Amino acid sequence: MNKMAIDDWYEVIPISDDLSLIREKYIAHWLRCNIWHLSGKNFDLLIDSGMGLRPLKQEIATLSEKQITVISTHCHFDHIGGAHEFECRLGHRLEEALHREPNHENSGAAEFVRAETFLALPDNDFHYESYRVIPAPLTGYLDEGDVVDLGDRAFQVLHLPGHSPGSIALYELKSKTLFSGDAIYNGELFDTVYHSDKMIYRESLQRLRELDVETVHGGHYGSFGRRRMLEIIDDYLAGKAVMGDAKAWIDNQLGK
Repeated sequence: MNKMAIDDWYEVIPISDDLSLIREKYIAHWLRCNIWHLSGKNFDLLIDSGMGLRPLKQEIATLSEKQITVISTHCHFDHIGGAHEFECRLGHRLEEALHREPNHENSGAAEFVRAETFLALPDNDFHYESYRVIPAPLTGYLDEGDVVDLGDRAFQVLHLPGHSPGSIALYELKSKTLFSGDAIYNGELFDTVYHSDKMIYRESLQRLRELDVETVHGGHYGSFGRRRMLEIIDDYLAGKAVMGDAKAWIDNQLGK
């Protein structure tokens, strides 16, 4: 069956007065990235930016007129595709080259972008083989211990490598809230990207075990609390709940 082109590509889900979850509705649930919009006193944060298949900036404009700072938790295609639309783009220095010159291999797209990735099309001319990430060089860098201060909320940057060399998370001590990117999310964790490091990843997860967290907003799937975070970490460390081979994992999601 031919897929149709769809205009209402995004859905916006209010989480609280200052936090919204933006999702690409027509990306398969097993891939679509959580795009978090956080409204601050002085400026707004956009934590990750999806695949970049439809304009995102105009969607944000319906939520706020403040200046937007995009923070990419890591350099994979499903998290950086819309970053080029925004002037202020922050991430970890270790992944600067990948933001500047993304391709199918170094962004991870080669393993995940296939016909089944798309439930509908972003436009009539789109074909999955033509998908490319638009380069969006970082305009500034974030690293361990940096603080992102919105004027009414402040987040500490945690460097949590393993999934990728420059994976970062944002942690607010006051609310015990963690925006974790793909360092941890409520699903099978992925540690076989070409630049993943399983041993370093274990160290990052052990570190998260000790973090005083009440709410985790991950890069995929639903948010969760501390108990579930510990279950995910313990399962991974025990060799369970790991994605493994990406193609086989996707085939399993599709029932093939």
